[in-house]
Amino acid sequence: MSRLTRTPSVAPEIRRLTEPRPVRVALVGVVLLFLSAFLILPLVAVVASALSLGLKSYWTAIREPGAAAALRLTLLTAAIAVPANLVFGVCAAWALARFQFPGKGLITTCIDLPFATSPVVAGLAFVLIFGRNGLIGPWFLDHGVPVVFAVPGIVLATIFVSFPFVAREIAPVMEAAGAEEEEAACVLGARGWQIFFRVTLPNIKWGLIYGVILCNARVMGEFGAVSVVSGHIRGLTNTLPLHVEILYNDYRVQAAFAVASLLAALALVTLVLKMLVERRERQRAA
Repeated sequence: MSRLTRTPSVAPEIRRLTEPRPVRVALVGVVLLFLSAFLILPLVAVVASALSLGLKSYWTAIREPGAAAALRLTLLTAAIAVPANLVFGVCAAWALARFQFPGKGLITTCIDLPFATSPVVAGLAFVLIFGRNGLIGPWFLDHGVPVVFAVPGIVLATIFVSFPFVAREIAPVMEAAGAEEEEAACVLGARGWQIFFRVTLPNIKWGLIYGVILCNARVMGEFGAVSVVSGHIRGLTNTLPLHVEILYNDYRVQAAFAVASLLAALALVTLVLKMLVERRERQRAA
């Protein structure tokens, strides 16, 4: 009788691919050094300079009428620009992810245009269009609606430099999710708005939130385009970044850093929200 031998199955050894320890330590060290030099150290310097004359001077600087007006204008601009970019971003992402049409590549390129265009150039373009001697600026002035050197110009310039963020975050998410669930809902009799709110929106909500956070961060900190179209009218057309520049040019260094600390605080809040969204997205994916 022949003897059957059974070769024990040996699971292949799975080696975790990683770099040697010295390389990992060096890479982490470079990252920490870079972050310390270009992120943490500047933030610490801003806070230290803002508090250099004491809390009383700090509160005086951020509560003066010019700073309060700049803060109100910054928040007003964000309250208009972010929802506008939200609507545009959803519409653009839906069109790019769901439809095929002539000129689709051109539209995608145009959405990326603010990433490649200097904000100063964008501001000058709005001056050429809506200025006193611009293409359609005189018509608006004749109807009592100034655009350049007024709040509408600031809002338009801010929308221009920040509108790619929402669309660019949503479009890949919609392409990855596909249209099967939406088609199934349509077959089952759901209407357009029902499909959007019950199927599409839950699938893209984290990308949508992430895009809104990035858009809001850009809106709050925009300087170049707004500087061109604002006219630097104190108390009227200065946002927080412009007000910081004016204070610094007036040699009110401590007040400038005090107002800059408000922008830094807004940036930190944005980073915390971004971190929470990313963590929630990782938990959902797991």
